[in-house]
Amino acid sequence: MEKTRNGFLTKKTIKLLVLMLAIAMTMMSLAACGSSGDAAGDAAEESANPDVITVTDHADNVVEVPAEINRIAVCDIFPLPSVLAVFFDSADKIVGMPMASMTAAENGLLGQLYPEILKAETGYIDGSDVNMEELASLEPDVVFYSASSAELGDQLRNAGFAAVAISVNKWDYNCIETLNNWIGLLSQMFPDSAKADLVEKRSNEMYDLVQERVKDIPDEERANAFFLFQYSDTTLLTSGKQFFGQWWADAIGAKNVATELSTDNSVAVNMEQVYSWNPDLIFMTNFNTYYPDDLYNNTVEGYDWSAVQAVKDQRVYKMPLGMYRSYTPGVDCPVTLLWMAKTAYPEKFEDIDVIAQAKDYYKEVFGIELTDEQAQSIFAPVQSAGGGFSYQ
Repeated sequence: MEKTRNGFLTKKTIKLLVLMLAIAMTMMSLAACGSSGDAAGDAAEESANPDVITVTDHADNVVEVPAEINRIAVCDIFPLPSVLAVFFDSADKIVGMPMASMTAAENGLLGQLYPEILKAETGYIDGSDVNMEELASLEPDVVFYSASSAELGDQLRNAGFAAVAISVNKWDYNCIETLNNWIGLLSQMFPDSAKADLVEKRSNEMYDLVQERVKDIPDEERANAFFLFQYSDTTLLTSGKQFFGQWWADAIGAKNVATELSTDNSVAVNMEQVYSWNPDLIFMTNFNTYYPDDLYNNTVEGYDWSAVQAVKDQRVYKMPLGMYRSYTPGVDCPVTLLWMAKTAYPEKFEDIDVIAQAKDYYKEVFGIELTDEQAQSIFAPVQSAGGGFSYQ
């Protein structure tokens, strides 16, 4: 770099430096423009992608689902379509569900309140077997499946579906806690319809009411209850310690006579076992098509109920069916709990009007106004509501 004798830069050198600086500034400006253009392109590309919500499902999978979900398919979690319809106060989003769910909808309040649910497809699923091509034709934004069906979950994800696991037994078959957790997860996925706090508050209040009234019943005065889960001329299934019947019995202050059976889920038993337990109270679920009269009159070949105390006293009761079969978790659980407690101990719940309670619950929590007739129908399910199940 040229300098004068006294150490200053020559005019020629100064001009050269000015030119170099101008060139550098021009290149930087061009680079900035290019960078700005790239950033704008990236932003446009990012904004074109669908927004997502990240949730942890009941199988502890971290799942990304669209922020806007308009089409829902349900696989092997039978009560969920009814929960979804009540949660949204609409069944418009439900494009597919199992036949067992459809049977309940056709024969209960769900199909009356939300007739659009009766248009949902059912042919893509048989048990836990899902035809992925038929499911894909429904174009679901999200697919719900049972958390116990890990293999099905893998198949759904491998097929490209946003698959969310829902559990029925993660909370030890506690129907109230399970309902609260179902609504909690749905409230994360659908924040505009969030009802988690309200459902939990109301369901816990109804549960606590029952606990307060049954807590001091002496052990020898507690009802001995038997749950007739599924029933046919070849099958008699009940609930042992690890199934819904145990929770229901505990929740109403009764004893589950089959608590000695430790098999998870339903358990096959025979009449000799029933005779030895000799229950004084029998609850029949809507997972079979039989009624108390069928036990009173021994209409099913191969069974004689005449020596069982509950039959002698005619204390056999068909469980409610409102939006779904109430033995499992679902939106009817709090109302079912009051009904069961009053059925077991009528004198302790003499002041409880279950029809009025059902109407208040649905209006307060879900904004659904039931007529007296609709509320009464919950506690008088039709026979065909118990269809749609195969007996092994």
